[in-house]
Amino acid sequence: MKKFLKITGLVLGIGILFLLVFGWIKSEPLPNGKSGIEADALANKMLAALNIEAYKNTRFLEWSFRNEANRFIWDKELGICSVKWEDYEVSLDLTNPNQSMAAKNGVSLTTEEKDKIINKALEYFNNDSFWLAAPYKVFDKGTERSIVELEDGSQGLLITYTSGGDTPGDSYLWILNENGFPNSYKMWVKVIPIGGIEASWDDWVVAESGAFLPKTHEFGPINLDMGNVRGYN
Repeated sequence: MKKFLKITGLVLGIGILFLLVFGWIKSEPLPNGKSGIEADALANKMLAALNIEAYKNTRFLEWSFRNEANRFIWDKELGICSVKWEDYEVSLDLTNPNQSMAAKNGVSLTTEEKDKIINKALEYFNNDSFWLAAPYKVFDKGTERSIVELEDGSQGLLITYTSGGDTPGDSYLWILNENGFPNSYKMWVKVIPIGGIEASWDDWVVAESGAFLPKTHEFGPINLDMGNVRGYN
């Protein structure tokens, strides 16, 4: 299931407001795209450039978010992710979240507090894993793909998530190089009041498994560091 972007944090909100006030970014309308075979072909071209098979065969993914405030070790094979932040640690069952285990300072949580912390861990995973693996999710259930003609004459890949996740209806326009490799995307998402903010996807590491994974993302003066990114088996 598509893990939708849900940006949190006061710093990021202030940063976007700063960009707006000083005119460094302007809201753009969601572009119209053409769906069909050609759009799917462009999506497959991007996946091929990224070595999708290496990503599929990667069992473990490690990364962090918000200057290592949130830390993750995801076992894709078992569908379990260790999520750590502050004094909390959750063994998050992505198939059956209610079967997850949660602890604070090493002490297991129960009842309502446990449910609350598990839900928070799932929110963090949904957001932070999207910043790690969004290009690999263009054929997830509930996605629509279309081609957008860009001003420079090239083609962009518009992905709209119509169901599932936290914010269905969010759209991302991937800007690709001539080989289909993603350089950035523009966002039209419910949690940001303006459309078309562009975030970079051009700082990559080739993981031990051979998968391409992003190290950082930038838009304007805002930098999102993914920490010590790893992918291995």
